[in-house]
Amino acid sequence: MNFIAGTLVVFLCVFGGYMAGGGHMDVLWQPFEFLIIFGAGIGAFIIGNPGSVLQGTLKAFGKLLKGSRYKKASYLELLSLLYAVFKLAKSKGMLALESHVEKPHESTLFHQFPIFAADHHAVEFLCDYLRLMTLGTENPHEIEALLDEEIETHHHETGLISGAVQGLADGLPALGIVAAVLGVIHTMGSITEPPAVLGHLIGGALVGTFMGVFVAYGFVGPMASSLKNTFEAEGKYFQCIKAGLLAHLQGYAPAVSVEFARKALLSDVPPDFYEVETATANVQPV
Repeated sequence: MNFIAGTLVVFLCVFGGYMAGGGHMDVLWQPFEFLIIFGAGIGAFIIGNPGSVLQGTLKAFGKLLKGSRYKKASYLELLSLLYAVFKLAKSKGMLALESHVEKPHESTLFHQFPIFAADHHAVEFLCDYLRLMTLGTENPHEIEALLDEEIETHHHETGLISGAVQGLADGLPALGIVAAVLGVIHTMGSITEPPAVLGHLIGGALVGTFMGVFVAYGFVGPMASSLKNTFEAEGKYFQCIKAGLLAHLQGYAPAVSVEFARKALLSDVPPDFYEVETATANVQPV
C-alpha cells in the first residue's frame, strides 16, 4: 500500500508540476532514450549479480506491495508455538520433541499453528536447533554462536538483494547521461536543420538525463530501502525464535522463555503480554 501511494505522489507531483508550468507531456516520450537507459541498466544488473540474487530480486518485488509477511497474528502464533514446544520439553523431556522435529509436516504439534507450518524456512530453522537439543546440545553459549552465524548468513543473503537494487539505482543517473550524450551526438549530425528541429532533438537528448535521475531517486532507490527495511523486519522473526530457545536452555519456565522471545520483537508488531498469555492458555496439549 505504501509503495502504491508513494508512486502516485511521485508521479502527480513531478508530472503535475511540469504540466502546470506549461510543459508538454509528448516531449517526454522518447522511447529510444528509455531503451538505452533501462536496457543498459538491466544488462548491468545481470552482469553484476549471480543467479541466486537475480531470482531473489524477482521474488522480492511482491514485498514492495505487501511489506513483511510477518504480521501481529504471525508473531502471536509463533509465541504460542514456542510455549507449546517448551512446555512439552519441560513436562516430558526433550526426546518427546523428536518425532515432531523429524517429521514436522506430520506433527500434530505444528499443525496447531498453520501460519508457522506453512513457512518452510522458519520450520527448518526451529527444527534444526530443536534436533540439536534432543541430541544433547545444551550449552546456551554454543547454541547462541551457531544461531548468530545462521541469522547473519541469512541477513547477508537478503542484503545482497537490496544492495543489488541500490546498485541499479546508483547507476541509472549515469546511464541517463549516456543516453543524453548519444542524443547530443545525433543532434550534432543534424546541425544544418532549422532551429525548430534542433530544439526537438536537444530536448529529446535532455530527457535521457531527466529519466535516469527521476527513476533512480524517485523509484529504484526507495525500492531498495523498502526491501532492506522489510528484510530487517522479517529477520526479527528468527531473532524471536533465538531468544526463546536460549531462555529455554537456561532453564526458564515456558511462560518466561516466551516473554524473552516477545521482547526481541520490534515495537510496532508484538502482541502485548496479556494477549500472549491468553493465546498460550488456549494451546492444546500434545
